[in-house]
Amino acid sequence: MRLAKISLRAFCCCVACLLVGTAAAGAETARGPTEWRMASAFPGSAVQLGTSGRRFAETVSALSGNAFAIRFVEPETGERPSALFDRVSRGQITAAWTTPAYWLETDPAFALFSSVPFGPGAPEYIAWMYYGGGAALRDELYEPYGLVSLVCGAMAPEAGGWYRREIRSVKDFEGLKMRTFGLGAQVLELFGVEPQRVSADNLLSSLRNGSLDAVEFSMPAIDVGIGFADAGPLHYYFPGWHQQTTLFEFLVGRPAWLSLTEAQRRQVRTACGDNVMHGIAEGEAIQARAILEIQRKGVRVKRFPPEVLSGLEKAWHEIAAIHSTKSKNFERIWASMTRFRKEYRVWRDLGYVR
Repeated sequence: MRLAKISLRAFCCCVACLLVGTAAAGAETARGPTEWRMASAFPGSAVQLGTSGRRFAETVSALSGNAFAIRFVEPETGERPSALFDRVSRGQITAAWTTPAYWLETDPAFALFSSVPFGPGAPEYIAWMYYGGGAALRDELYEPYGLVSLVCGAMAPEAGGWYRREIRSVKDFEGLKMRTFGLGAQVLELFGVEPQRVSADNLLSSLRNGSLDAVEFSMPAIDVGIGFADAGPLHYYFPGWHQQTTLFEFLVGRPAWLSLTEAQRRQVRTACGDNVMHGIAEGEAIQARAILEIQRKGVRVKRFPPEVLSGLEKAWHEIAAIHSTKSKNFERIWASMTRFRKEYRVWRDLGYVR
């Protein structure tokens, strides 16, 4: 009889636990599936720029069994990517697939979380973000705008650009009308380059008709698809000193982010981490074939002379100093990155074959 009472008590406890668990699951189910629209700064067909955004959205949906779905939304015709910051901040759209370099005019500090002239490659960049304090500084920078930003993709180095004239010294930049962007464009301005804002759709025709003297756009695997190699006799320069890697972000309004369950937030972070890995691997794998194709078309593929790179790097530090005096955010974030890179160099110089 005593045994029966104990068994009955244990049975009741199990039933109670089951009911509590079922109620919790029911509460979660009652919320129904969550679906977000993610506006993209890049067309979904653009190699890595857009395809990695589509891949991220698909991964989140797969991880959640479609209980939490993110829908990739193509860029709106005529909308500048820089508009996405305000649209997400104001709650007009839930999330965006983009890169922090577009927020340069809001605060130059944002660009430090996208790409940095003569800056780190992807592994070093991510090391600073996750283990060198970069992520905490990023969160502090976005918080006043009601935004959450997650590193959600990484891309291989860009090329140094397509030029009608040979670049033998920094004096050869003087007077060039060039499509260029971000912090790198500010460096080139010091040498007399006239940065031009030209849409991706018009770049090739502008280079062909002479309204542009040079174009810096992206990495070889993207450049070859645009057709720059067919735009006439050009010099294609390396390395892409201005963007040794490009980090992409998943940008979301803080209220929307906090409305997710912990499981959903973890799904997003997991999808972002997987996307970074995939982006680095794919980016490294597809460049050689693109360069070989460009060479077959007769394009002169070259490296910038050492004295040109030295001059550009010196100019970049001048730009960084100017921004540091105008933006306290830039000053402290740049100082953090610089400290980390100085220490990291001890490992890089010893640990890697050069």
